[in-house]
Amino acid sequence: MSGDSFSSLPLSKAQLANLDSLGYQKMTPIQAQGIPHVLQGKDLIAQAKTGSGKTATFGIGLLNHINPRFFGVQVLVLCPTRELADQVGKELRKLVRSTPNIKLVLLCGGKPFGFQKDSLKHGAHIAVGTPGRIQDHLTRETLNLEGLKALVLDEADRMLDMGFADVINEIIEQTPENRQTLLFSATYPDTIKKMCHSVLHEPVTVKVEAEHHDSVIEQAFYQVKEHQRNDTLLALFEHYQPETTVVFCHTKIQCNEVARFLDSHNIEALAIHGDLEQRDRDQVLVRFANKSCSVLVATDVAARGLDIKSLNAVINFELPRDPEIYVHRIGRTGRAGETGIALSLFIDSEKMRVKAVEEYQDKPCVIENPKALNRDAKFAVHPIMATMQIDVGRKNKIRAGDILGALTGDAGLAGSQIGKIDIFEVQSYIAIDRKALRKVLDYFADGKIKGRSVRARMIS
Repeated sequence: MSGDSFSSLPLSKAQLANLDSLGYQKMTPIQAQGIPHVLQGKDLIAQAKTGSGKTATFGIGLLNHINPRFFGVQVLVLCPTRELADQVGKELRKLVRSTPNIKLVLLCGGKPFGFQKDSLKHGAHIAVGTPGRIQDHLTRETLNLEGLKALVLDEADRMLDMGFADVINEIIEQTPENRQTLLFSATYPDTIKKMCHSVLHEPVTVKVEAEHHDSVIEQAFYQVKEHQRNDTLLALFEHYQPETTVVFCHTKIQCNEVARFLDSHNIEALAIHGDLEQRDRDQVLVRFANKSCSVLVATDVAARGLDIKSLNAVINFELPRDPEIYVHRIGRTGRAGETGIALSLFIDSEKMRVKAVEEYQDKPCVIENPKALNRDAKFAVHPIMATMQIDVGRKNKIRAGDILGALTGDAGLAGSQIGKIDIFEVQSYIAIDRKALRKVLDYFADGKIKGRSVRARMIS
């Protein structure tokens, strides 16, 4: 029995069978180090990057502590953004399949409050949400945490960066003192240390180093003049020609400017930052995840919760001041056995940032000459998929299989022409091969899903 095998854990046969069906072959380092402590009921500080398997670390561990016969919130997971909360909720729903009658409720802003209130009234064992909306429910007394057994602070560093410190403390004040507390953070600044000291009791610390091996992520740095940033960014695309890319910027204005610049040079790009309305934000994230957008220009906070299965490149339009943030950014590529590239632009006054990355990674950075990049003026990025929005969702009891069946049956599309399907509360998004768009629009002019007429439009 291997030490990184899930079968080495004291889990039920049903849990192990469910993990096997979900493709959990062996534990990641954070899971192997963290799950045993969670199962033992200990408080935990876990420092690990996004994509390390942390959701399963607390999900698998805490499932054993839930009493299905008690219909009160026993596990509360706080996340910095609605997107991450949704992602965590989906993962936890898969993990709890092995235990009958466990209910999970998602409590985030941008969703009808009354619908969430009704869900809580009927009883929920697990609540996943954002600090602001959780606080709203506590203030209106629609959420009771007296029976809480465990509190999870997911991506705690980002929650503090976003100004949620006071809200989190107010929420914690309404939880039992004997709760188990698990804190997950990609970085470990002084603000997190202070929080750990005040809200955790004799915690165990687990740290998985965010190392990026050259064989997995190729890193290159390019020194430029300030006025050369845009042109060198274009040169990076023309030389490396990545299929999917996230370009990181510092500010919202910078994001918009860079996205417009790329668009003007035949590289379709979308910007995502804090000023976007929630609906627009949802659409940007859906389009990037379903491959109907190949280039995303983002700020660090806005990129949290990205559901990226395969990302070819990360480009730092400007290097961050904190080397931990740099390492966290580039860790979004080169996942799941694939390779990736991490490319960074810097000017003379930012040399200290390069030096900080060298010291943090304990190896020299590879400085390349921008003039050595091979330019290809014909290079363009136009995704083969497009996103269709329809006006039915979970509230209408619509499932992905219903949509897929209608399109491959009545509409006559091949399965290969349909990509990722994302179902939200009152609408759904479907990735469609651009060549089949007219056929789909024609179908929805008269066609139905589960006997219901639906309106459809292309998102652009």
